[in-house]
Order: sequence, then structure tokens, then C-alpha cells
Amino acid sequence: MWRVFTPSILTILGVILFMRSGFVIGQAGIFQTILILCLSHTITLLTAISVSAVSTNTPVSAGGAYFLISRSIGPELGGAIGLALFCSQAISVPFYILGFTESLVRTFPDLTVHFRTIALITTAFLFIITRAGARWAVRAQYLIMTVLGLSILAFMGGALIHFDINLFSKNLGPGYTNDTYAFWSVFVIYFPAVTGIMAGISMSGDLKNPARAIPAGTLGAVFTGFVVYGLQIIVCGGAQSREELIYSSFETLCRQALFNAGFLVVAGVFAATLSSALGSFMGAPRVIQAVAKDRLIPMLHIFKKGTGQGNEPVRALWLTLGLTITTILWAGNGDTGRAFNILAGVVTMFFLYTYAMINVAAFVESFAGNPSFRPGFKHYHWLQALIAAAGCAVTAFLIQPVTAVCAAGIISTMVVLLRRRSLTVRFGDARWGFFYSRLKANLHQLAMMPIHPKNWRPAILVFTGNPKTRFTLVQYALWIGEERGSVTLVRILTGNVQDLMEKRQTALTQLKKNFHDYGVSGFSMVMVLPDLDQGICAVLQAHPPGPLKPNTVIFGWSSDPDRAQSFTRHLRIVRAMEMNLVIINDKGLPQNPGKRFIDIWWRGKKNGSLMVMLAHLLTQNRQWADATIRLFRIIQDTAGVQPAKQALETLLRAARVKAESRVIVSTDIFEKVLQSISTEASVVFIGFNVPEPNEAAEFQTRHTRAFAPLPTMIMVSSIGDCDLFA
Repeated sequence: MWRVFTPSILTILGVILFMRSGFVIGQAGIFQTILILCLSHTITLLTAISVSAVSTNTPVSAGGAYFLISRSIGPELGGAIGLALFCSQAISVPFYILGFTESLVRTFPDLTVHFRTIALITTAFLFIITRAGARWAVRAQYLIMTVLGLSILAFMGGALIHFDINLFSKNLGPGYTNDTYAFWSVFVIYFPAVTGIMAGISMSGDLKNPARAIPAGTLGAVFTGFVVYGLQIIVCGGAQSREELIYSSFETLCRQALFNAGFLVVAGVFAATLSSALGSFMGAPRVIQAVAKDRLIPMLHIFKKGTGQGNEPVRALWLTLGLTITTILWAGNGDTGRAFNILAGVVTMFFLYTYAMINVAAFVESFAGNPSFRPGFKHYHWLQALIAAAGCAVTAFLIQPVTAVCAAGIISTMVVLLRRRSLTVRFGDARWGFFYSRLKANLHQLAMMPIHPKNWRPAILVFTGNPKTRFTLVQYALWIGEERGSVTLVRILTGNVQDLMEKRQTALTQLKKNFHDYGVSGFSMVMVLPDLDQGICAVLQAHPPGPLKPNTVIFGWSSDPDRAQSFTRHLRIVRAMEMNLVIINDKGLPQNPGKRFIDIWWRGKKNGSLMVMLAHLLTQNRQWADATIRLFRIIQDTAGVQPAKQALETLLRAARVKAESRVIVSTDIFEKVLQSISTEASVVFIGFNVPEPNEAAEFQTRHTRAFAPLPTMIMVSSIGDCDLFA
């Protein structure tokens, strides 16, 4: 517990307590400062509860908040927040060192000209302690905590002796000195006071029992910090004038100290700022080391190596040192007060997003309903985590909307970049359970809703056979259904299940690889049955019912005379199960470099609506975006050309589909007209009726002969569920 409590409370009771709290009280007044304290600590308390829940549910390793987030909501967001957390803790180091240096030069004004040199020497001193290892750093913190405790007693006691109720009343309301300061602008200065819990959590890799130490140490630090800051607001608000609070609060604390022990207040601010910097110096390298160990970002791999028995992150420590020196060189060369406030804003913003993601992680873990979520910390509910996450986000935007958007943009960019790397990591996370619970709830809700043609989407079941030899079949299915619907690739293996289990797994992997190679999403299914016909029947009957039930089945055209009966039998089974039928006669993918045409032969609304819809979906894919849909209709009398043309135009307007309408006058059989016009098309849609058993051979022979000179043919038989005019 103490290894978490000590760095946490020392960071909480740091530079803000001595150097900025009085300024906030003077600007915002006692009442508004208490509001700021309550709001800040509410966010931190709720986050501490979320941390306690997650840390007692899973073995915790190095990385602190990064570890908890990445193991709950995935490596992409975890990695992005890990970098944000590292930046916030790394920037906290110069933030606290500058606070120490400011207190030193205000105590000894003659040192002002050496401000930057003092800050750099302090950095080197803290680096040496941290480099010696966490054990020595923690020992130093115990000594610092003793000094800090005496300091707080000295200035609190002195302020209590000088307390004046009239002064308290005068300081009760706000007294903002200019337009620069308002409630949220001083909130951003005050908030780093409550970010200290990250210093303790970041020590997770050095704890013997993280599940016990993290909740006890974190919550203990939060409650202790709230009491100390609350007492300070009340007693200092009644012991110092508004001018003293704004311009010389630290000096007044020293002057009013109990038993004239102003040196204790000075020692306390030195101890507080140095301990806060030391805590961040220890925490930041451990975060970046944990990110590097997970191999999320190649350029960070150099920082994964540690040294010594405690696997100290020496390389990451050098990185933190470099950032600290760079920041001090920038901040110490001008208006240090303004630089201090800018750093406070950056630290606040990144910590708010880190807090938000910790709460999101706890929410996902709990709300997902995974049986594995059994935290030892029982005083937790997912609603609390959701409220805290929303509170962090809202607070960030209320403080500095532009900065909040920029910070969110940086984190989102990192998430996208990490996701594009197709991360393969060694740990699982709670997203699967979260998506499962949402999917289940949504499926139940969808199942209760009446089906309407307006919501029709292609849910395609594709009998692929070997996808290597039926590439066109798979490709057209994906072009039509992947973006606006769903596609399931099915392969039937004939034989004994036990004998073909290894082959089945290979076939399943091959189908999944198709989706990966095409860069699309979909589902895969491989079944082993003694007979191909039985396999097709089993798939059609066994596929999941409800909203995910396929509404369209795609077969490849069979020209084998010996399979005419079984092939048409499969078509009748599909029709009996009330599914749309699509048969693709594969002539390869279109190769013509010029203008491409998608021909549709309209012979009635029933099949025609589905054909036009499928052709439209085809053009929504970028590979077909430049293709032209041509809608053909055959009539036998020239007198009917104009009415037929108007009917097609009206149909296309009502259907809201961009296409050219063509009316063909001919008394030839349909196959001849088809061959005379659509030979140069890229793909042709025609409707068909499922043949009876005694018509199977003739159906197969006639269409095989008609397809011979034509490009890829897509035959469509609709059950009427797709209404083009809905």
C-alpha cells in the first residue's frame, strides 16, 4: 500500500498546494475554489474506484494506467493513451521542477538570475536518485513525506491562528483580476493537484501485491488530499487578504507559520515539489517501457530493455531526462509564470483523457458482462465509470475547447495508426465481451422489429467450393454485399468428419484469408458431410435464424449434365426456404479497358427489382464506380416503344437509380436478342424461374448454350422481399 500511497500523496500535496492554491483562492474565491476542489476530486475519486475494480480483476504488471487500459479496451487505444500518459508524466517532471525553482528564488531573490541553472541542477540531482533505482527513490520519498507533514502542520496552524471571519467573508466570492481568468481557466491551474494518483499506479510493476496495494494506496491518497486541500482553502481564505492570496500567498504562509517556523514551510514546498518531480520521474519511464514491451510501436522497441534486479527502465529514463531538459530550457528563458500555466494546461488535458480512458476501460469490463469480470473491489458499478468518463470529456472541453479537440485529435490519430498496423499482441481484452453483449441485445431488438422492404440489405450465403478456382464468384459476392450487407463464404467437404478435421481447418483458414487479402470483412463456414447435396441442404437449414439469417444464396453455374437434377434440386430447396437465388456463370472478371456496362434485362418487377438493386450495389463499389447501368426491355411492336421508354424512365426515377433505359423491338427469341446486344457488356443480369424436376435438363442445356458467347452472367430469382421503390 505505502509504495502506492507515498508517491501518490506526495504528488498530490505538491507544487499546487504551496505555489498555486492561494492564487486560485484569490481569483475564484473560497466558494468557487471549493467547487473546483469537489469537481476535481470527484473525477479523481470515481477514477480511483474504476482503477480499484480493474486492478483487482486481473494480474497487474508494469505500466500502471497503460496496462489497465490496454488489457481492457485493446492495444490500439491502450497504446495511444500510454503515449499520452507518458507525455503528461514526462511534462510533469519539469512542471514540478519549475515549481521548486520558483519557490527557491522567491525565498532567496538573489538567485533569480540563476533560475534556469538551478532547475537544471535539480533535474540532474533527481535523475541520479531515480537512476539508483525505485527502492532508493521510495526511501527518499518516505523522508520527504515526514518533512512535508511537518510543513503542512506549520502553515495550517499558523493560518488558523491568524483566521479572521471578516476576511473569510470578503474572500468568499470571486475576485478575478482581469479577463484572462475565469472559473475554468483557474480550474486548469488547480487540476494537476489531483493527478498524483498516476504516480502511484505507475509503480504497478514494483508491487508485490498490486490487487491490494493499488486500491488501498490510491483511495487513501485521494481522501487525504481532499481533506488537506479543503482545510487549506478554508483556513487560508480566512487568514490572507485577496492581494496576499493572488500575489504573495507563499510568502504569507511562511510569515504566518506556527512558532515562526517559516523555514518548515520552505522545506515543505521544497520537499513537495521535489517529491512530485521524483514520482513523475519514476512513473513516466515505466509507462513507455511497458508500451515498448508490448511491441506496439516499432520505434519504441529500444526502450523495452531494463537493467538490474528491478528491470529499471534506464533507456526510458534518459528519454524523460531529455524531454525535461528541453522543457526547462524553453520555460526558463522568459516568463516562467506563463510557461508554468501552459504546462499545467497540457498536463491537465492529457491526464483528463487518461482518466477518461481508465473509466471507459472499467465500464467496458463491467458492462460487457464477461464472466471473467469478478473484481475483488466490490464498491463499483459501471454507471459510476460511465459518469466519470463523460465528466472528464466534458471538463476537458469546458476548460479549453481548442486544446481538447487537438488532444483528442492526437490520440485518435495514434489509434488509427496503431490499428492500421494490424497489431498482434500477447494479451486479450474486454472488447470481445462488450461487443458480444451489445450484439446480443441488438439482435433481440431487431428480432422484435417487423421486417420492411425499406430496410432490405443483402445477406449473402456463397457456396464457393475451392475459392482459388471460383475467384469470380467470391469477388462478385463481396462487391455486392460486403459494404451494405453481409457475406458468408461456405465450403462443403465430402467425407468422414474425423478424417477431414485437419483439412477442414485448412479450408477455413483459406476462406478467412480471402477476406484478409481483399481487405474486406465477412464470415466463413466449412462443413464436412458424406455427400455434397446433403452438405448444401444442411447449411441452408442450419444457418442462424433471426435477423442474421441469409436472404440471398449464390451458386456457381453448373454445366455438368450429370448434375442437372441435383443442381436444380438445390435451387428448389433454396426457394422452399424463402431465399433469393443468384447464379453466377463465371467468365472471369471484366478486362475491357474502355467504358464498362452493366446490362439488366427487365422482364417484370418481381425479379427486376432485385436485379436493379444488385446492380446498383455493384456500382457503389469503387471498382465499378465508372460503370454504366443499362436497363433493357424487349417489345414486339414499334408502336409501344414510346410508352415502354416512358415506363422505364418512370421506373428508374421512382427507384432513384442512375441508369440508361433502352427499348428493343424484336420478335426473335430472348436468347438471340441477348447475344446480339450484351456481348460487349462487362456483366449481365437476367431473371429466371426455378425449373420443375422434369425441366432440369432442358433448363441447364438451354442456358449453357445461351451463355456461351456472353460475359459473366448473373441469374436472379427473387422471392419479392426486395422492393425497389421502398
